[in-house]
Amino acid sequence: MKLLNHATTYFAAILLVVISVWAALFYVNMLDEIYDSMDDGLENQKMLVLRKAAQDSTVFAKTDFEEGYYKLKEVPFGRALAQKDVYQDTLMYMLNEKDFEPVRMLTTVFRHHGKFFELRVITSMVEEDDLIEDLFFALLWLYGGLIASILVLNNFLLKRIWQPFYAILQRLQQFRLEDPTPFPPPPPTNIQEFHLLNQTVEKLLQSNLHAYTSQKNFIENAAHELQTPLAISLNQLELLAEGGHLHENQLEQIGAVMQNLERLTRLNKSLLLLSKIENRQFGADEEVLLPQMLQNVLHDFRDQLAFRNITVTTELQENLQLRMNPDLAMVLVLNLVKNAVVHNVPGGTIHVSLSACQLRIENSGKESPLNGQRLFERFYKEDAALASTGLGLSIAKAICHLYGFTLSYAYRQKHILQVNF
Repeated sequence: MKLLNHATTYFAAILLVVISVWAALFYVNMLDEIYDSMDDGLENQKMLVLRKAAQDSTVFAKTDFEEGYYKLKEVPFGRALAQKDVYQDTLMYMLNEKDFEPVRMLTTVFRHHGKFFELRVITSMVEEDDLIEDLFFALLWLYGGLIASILVLNNFLLKRIWQPFYAILQRLQQFRLEDPTPFPPPPPTNIQEFHLLNQTVEKLLQSNLHAYTSQKNFIENAAHELQTPLAISLNQLELLAEGGHLHENQLEQIGAVMQNLERLTRLNKSLLLLSKIENRQFGADEEVLLPQMLQNVLHDFRDQLAFRNITVTTELQENLQLRMNPDLAMVLVLNLVKNAVVHNVPGGTIHVSLSACQLRIENSGKESPLNGQRLFERFYKEDAALASTGLGLSIAKAICHLYGFTLSYAYRQKHILQVNF
């Protein structure tokens, strides 16, 4: 839901409550005015009847309402003395409606030639149920008109006012750290808050871009500078070991140092690769023949597979193409296949299946499931194998995340790594 519509929802709810309360107060006040007006009319009719009674004695013959709006009857002195003017609502049968309808009636007493007479004067009144119904529909139309007006204002007037805000949002959506292309300037605005927001966002983007550039340069420089001394150290140790004048225990120590340096070299390359993947520092994507790439990777492992007597079966959809960076596609396939080979058992099996929607690699190994929640964490290893850096599956996970794939682990008598495209 957009911000404008979200605000309209709350405003509509508040407006409904306000109109309901206002309608109740308006209804009470309107009834009070109606009753005041009718009571004034009844008072005026009473005065006219009393004036007519003083001049025409036939008025006293009106003992019911059949022929007019008033009636009279003689009352004793005691009752007349206690009687006061009384206004009340009552019902009267109307011939035209053929039903009882509400009327307003004034009951009073007056004296004429030493006798006391009770006078009742009536007038028609508005039916409350009709009044409530008319008021309800009138307010309903008013509420609908107000909401429609608010929506029109939101879509035309307020949207134009908020145009600088939407321009800032669009700039943020298009912002990419790896793309140094400068953004076009935002549209000018006289609204101080939008102007301040644009300045703040611009400073934030520039700060992030500077930090990203510094970090990228540091990683590249550090990785490059580490590679050279590591390679030199390995070469020097190899020359020292080949000199032939060292004892056996000294050769073992040199071999251990060389293994650690080789692991450090692989670790340095893996961390650099992982950083490049997360920072999207790779070239353009292109169509990659995944079945052919899998076959090539399996062929590269043929000696290791034969040495450990591991049986490999494949089920590959031919000519399947996937749009990826070729180097990243090779790293993904290589790490998944290598994981299945390294963590297998002698005489084990590997089954690779590839379809348009997924890549699935099953391998034998430990007869118990691995920790699926930590399997893709950096430097996590199920055993203390020194040959592994613990970054292979983390790199595969980062590549899948980069392209919107899903990498998951399951155990069903075999260990299963599955990539859903």
